Amino acid sequence: MSAQAAPTSFRTPEGLRALLERLHDDGEGAWQRDMDVAALMEYTAGRYASLARKHGLDPWEAASAAFDAMRTPAVRNADDPWAVVTRAVQVTLIAEERGNGLLCSTHQARRPQYSGFHDPERFSDRENPLTDYHEALQIAPAGEDEHESDDEASGVVRAVEDAIKLLTLLDWPEQTARAAIEHICTRLGEAPSRASAAESLRRDPHARAVLDLSSTSWNALLRAILGNPDPDQARTAVGRGVLYRLLVGEPLRALLTDDDLVLLLGLNAPTLAGAR
Repeated sequence: MSAQAAPTSFRTPEGLRALLERLHDDGEGAWQRDMDVAALMEYTAGRYASLARKHGLDPWEAASAAFDAMRTPAVRNADDPWAVVTRAVQVTLIAEERGNGLLCSTHQARRPQYSGFHDPERFSDRENPLTDYHEALQIAPAGEDEHESDDEASGVVRAVEDAIKLLTLLDWPEQTARAAIEHICTRLGEAPSRASAAESLRRDPHARAVLDLSSTSWNALLRAILGNPDPDQARTAVGRGVLYRLLVGEPLRALLTDDDLVLLLGLNAPTLAGAR
C-alpha cells in the first residue's frame, strides 16, 4: 500500500479489512504506532457525524464506538467490514442516548428490562406537578381549614428543591438525589395515596436499578421521604416524611436537627452504603 493510497484505501470494505488485518498482525500497540490510524478515525468521525447528531451525541463518540468494533474479529472477517461497523455504531449510539435519558449506564440501557422505560420526567417540566396539593401528601388534622392558599404551587416546588438539597447535604450525589425525588413525586402524582405510592415504589426493582441504588439506600430513602405508612405514626415526624414536613412549612434547618432522619439518610447515602 503506497503512502498516498493509505489515507483513502480504507474507505472501501476491502481496504478497511486490509488495514485492520495489518494492525492485528502488528500486535500490541499497533493502533498507537500506525500512521494510518489517525486518518482512519478522522474519516470515521466524519462518516458517522450525522448519525451521532441524530442521537444527540458528538461525532467522536461515534468514532469511539467504531474503534471498539474495528478491533474485533467479527469486523475483520465480515464480508463487508464497514456494514458491521455501521451497525455496531448505531446500536451503541442508541444505547448511549437511552442511557443519557434514563440516567443509567450504557450497559444497562442495552438490556430490555431497562430500555423499555420512558425518560424520567423532571418535576419542573410537568404541566401540573402536584400544584393542587396532591392528596397523597395530605394528612388533614380534624378541624383544619383544607382550602389551598395561593402560594401552594410555589410551596410544592420549594419543598421538592429543599428535599433534594437535604439529600445533597447528607452526601447523596446531586444527580441521583434529583432523579430519585422527581421519580418519587411522579409516582405520587399517579397514586391514590401516599401509602400506596410508597408500597408501589418499594416493590419496583426497575426504578431502583435505573437510579443505580442499592436496596438498602432505596428503602431508606422511601422511608425518609414518604414517611412510615403505619396509621399510628401518621401525626408524627416519622410518619409524615420529609416531603410532607417541608410542605407544611417546616424549614430545612429543622430537618437537619432531626438526628434520626439525618442518620437514616446519611448512613445510607449511595457513596457510604456502597463502601460498607
